[in-house]
Amino acid sequence: MASGPAFVGIKFCPECNNMLYPREDKENRQLLYACRNCDYKQLADNNCIYVNKITHEIDELTHIVSDVISDPTLPRTEDHPCPKCQSKEAVFFQAQTRRAEEEMRLYYVCTNQHCTHRWTE
Repeated sequence: MASGPAFVGIKFCPECNNMLYPREDKENRQLLYACRNCDYKQLADNNCIYVNKITHEIDELTHIVSDVISDPTLPRTEDHPCPKCQSKEAVFFQAQTRRAEEEMRLYYVCTNQHCTHRWTE
């Protein structure tokens, strides 16, 4: 499994111990780390200077809005009766679970207006 860049870290000047800041060498089209206190510069060993990892989580069933039963674009099934009211029809859709390494999961919502129970198998 290939992963993206990890924590890039903070670099310090070996001459004056101040923090090095990313700077572009526009003439040579290179990324440098430069000290703002002295004239020390070094080539960046990695072109990544910042990582912002965004994770989207579906809190299993609580974030599924019951209004999905009115969505005409969602598929419907009569093969999975509602475990709460035994209604035959349900809408379903796929979503990834909390952990990216897990498989996609089917979510069902009962189309009975008085029930709208949500479940997964």
